[in-house]
Amino acid sequence: MKSLIIKDLYNIGHNAKSMIFMLLVFAFIFIPFSGPEGYIIASGILCSMMIMTTFSFDDNSKWTKYAMVTPVTKKELVASKFIVLLIFSVIGVVIGLVIGFIGGIIVHKVDFSDISNILTLPVVAVVGLVIAEILGSMAIPLLFKFGTEKARTLSLVSFIVPALICFGVYELLILLGVSFTDRFTFILLCCSPLIALVWNLVMYKISYVIFSKKELLY
Repeated sequence: MKSLIIKDLYNIGHNAKSMIFMLLVFAFIFIPFSGPEGYIIASGILCSMMIMTTFSFDDNSKWTKYAMVTPVTKKELVASKFIVLLIFSVIGVVIGLVIGFIGGIIVHKVDFSDISNILTLPVVAVVGLVIAEILGSMAIPLLFKFGTEKARTLSLVSFIVPALICFGVYELLILLGVSFTDRFTFILLCCSPLIALVWNLVMYKISYVIFSKKELLY
């Protein structure tokens, strides 16, 4: 398991400079207009999408076919992708938090006189991590099922659909008279990591079923 994770991290390390450059470009776009909060979430999502790149490397080198003739089990291979996704997502929100905080100070989006304004950023980082995990985990079953090329387009759709569903649920709750009080919002924030965990477990099960039934040509 450890070697599988290190393999993906090593492969993606070659793209680290280009990813940092993209995050800096996003900082100039998001922070002045939407503040550091939007940038933190965007950084988490952007880094979580690197999981697709790991599949692309595997496809190009035919790694999966080779792995199946080694002691590596299918469960370990699938689980390693979800662990790597978590690592990418954490790196994304941490970088987003640091750059967002510094950028927020520069463009006067972070107010040191308001402590609640500063404490909001770590909370947003947790929300960004949850969002990145949910969206990224949705792509993994598609990547196992359809391969990198087809899954890229489908993954974009899978990213959009949850956002539309959440927006629809939000509007429905508003119509039903449900008010998003501070207490209700706090409860949602506390439950969000658990929701992300359960969602990832479901996506892991689906991914394993898909991969276990997949015929690999050796």
